[in-house]
Amino acid sequence: MTTERFVETNGLRYHVVEWPAEGPFVLLAHGFLDLAWSWRGVAERLQAQGYHCVAWDWRGHGESDHVGQGGYYHFPDYVLDLEYLIPQITGDRSVHLVGHSMGGTISTMYAGLRSDRLASLTLVEGLGPPNWGFEKTPEKFRAWLDSVEKIRTRPKRSLTLESALRRMRIQNPELPEELGEFLAEKATVEIDGRRRWRFDPLHRTTAPMPFRTEVFNTFLHRIEVPTLVIAAERGFRLPDERERYQQIPDHRFVEIADVGHMIHWMRPDALADAIVSLVR
Repeated sequence: MTTERFVETNGLRYHVVEWPAEGPFVLLAHGFLDLAWSWRGVAERLQAQGYHCVAWDWRGHGESDHVGQGGYYHFPDYVLDLEYLIPQITGDRSVHLVGHSMGGTISTMYAGLRSDRLASLTLVEGLGPPNWGFEKTPEKFRAWLDSVEKIRTRPKRSLTLESALRRMRIQNPELPEELGEFLAEKATVEIDGRRRWRFDPLHRTTAPMPFRTEVFNTFLHRIEVPTLVIAAERGFRLPDERERYQQIPDHRFVEIADVGHMIHWMRPDALADAIVSLVR
């Protein structure tokens, strides 16, 4: 069984999907340009083993609200979302937080601040983006200004489910037909007879602030719960990957073979098994 609902918190309405069961709460945080429904394969496997799974669409993704006029999307905004979302979703229960990619970066920051609210943390290819030097900040800002202007002046493009699936397969050519069709339908919406992506077009712009590893590390070494770090053999591997996860006091590292970045799409069985190895 799966249920859907909307939660209003932090000034926005968030779309929440649940796979209910009697066991521990597992929260599933998706990555950039993804959505809650992409966790279906993992959540169904965990639910079958008694885990209550909850996923949501981040702001500007899926069926959750976009930010208002003049707003933008920064990591601190997502961390604040998590601060308000978790109590509304789970009450005062201790939870197992799982984050993929961008969702893993956000979950890391949250866990470094609120470990007392968590039972465990799982980072699925979620150790942050590559480091950027401070000297590149002006060019990042310039790219941001230019890309925002481009998005705001570009005519809106229409899609079909077939063209949406083709675009999803550009980076994920192995995406199975059935799953691809399901995700394409959930990730798009029909408006005035034309289909469009649900995510906010602002996500197509270049964020202005450089990512700094030394700042991110200050969150990693503050994590006080058992942490499972999961990497894909063919995923987005960082040159300083090992140095990053070794900052976490209580960590275990697992690599899943013969899979790319979207582990939860392509290998939900292996990912669910890995999560269960930590969440007992």
